[in-house]
Amino acid sequence: MSVLFDRIALIGIGLIGSSLAHDIRRLGLTKEIVVATRSADTLKRAEELGLGDRYTTSSADAVRDADLIIVSVPVGASESVAKEIAGSLKPGAIVTDVGSTKASVIAQMQPHMPDSVHFIPGHPLAGTEKSGPDAGFPGLFEGRWCIFTPVVGTDETALKRLRGFWEALGSKVDEMDAEHHDKVLAIVSHLPHIIAYNIVGTADDLETVTESEVIKYSASGFRDFTRLAASDPTMWRDVCLHNRDAILEMLARFSEDLAYLQRAIRWGEGDKIFELFTRTRAIRRSIIQAGQDVDAPDFGRPHALEKK
Repeated sequence: MSVLFDRIALIGIGLIGSSLAHDIRRLGLTKEIVVATRSADTLKRAEELGLGDRYTTSSADAVRDADLIIVSVPVGASESVAKEIAGSLKPGAIVTDVGSTKASVIAQMQPHMPDSVHFIPGHPLAGTEKSGPDAGFPGLFEGRWCIFTPVVGTDETALKRLRGFWEALGSKVDEMDAEHHDKVLAIVSHLPHIIAYNIVGTADDLETVTESEVIKYSASGFRDFTRLAASDPTMWRDVCLHNRDAILEMLARFSEDLAYLQRAIRWGEGDKIFELFTRTRAIRRSIIQAGQDVDAPDFGRPHALEKK
């Protein structure tokens, strides 16, 4: 790989930010990585891990003379970051983000972006349930999608440069309207997390089942829900608040479909249950065929006997 940007500033150094740092360094995509985060403890840990070349708690300081700025903070903090960095941005710099909601991020950040910079909202569809600078690892974005939601008047050259950056990380890049993105992500990401949080919370609230039994007898279904429910609470609180309309729309549709299944179970309508389960099974197979997951037994988890 060759250097794509002389200086890259990473605002936020959690799972996504630290994974970016690993790959940028590994692939030699820049001459200098500047890491910024408000927490002094987090910044110290990032430095211990060698994630950057320079470290600061000031986002404004981090973006000075940076050619690419990647904002990796909870979406609710987007506006405060935009306000802080606006006066320090280099003319011609590209400012992007990794937030899971796009209409809200655009509304928060675009009004503060100088006309001299290129603001290109983005969202890499990659991650795990872990958070913080220790959670990052190289290769997180390999084979995953990164979606751009360009604003009106976006410079094509800047868009091409940012596309080249994500493709260098191994990502596939697509573009769509911000509102459409938010509706798509509401069903494929936001709703599953909300359901997972709710199911695990319900299990925790059951008076007739103790916490030890929930943990001891967790079958694969509940266990996999707990992985989603272990995701960063701050990030997912902000997602719920900043993609409210799309999430509420999908929750209403889900509630209607759940009521249909509930009636089928109550009245013993096995044909309806079988038809639904058959249709959803095909979706799973399509996801595997698209290379977005593996079909290894038990999702490829190592087991006790295999470790010995």
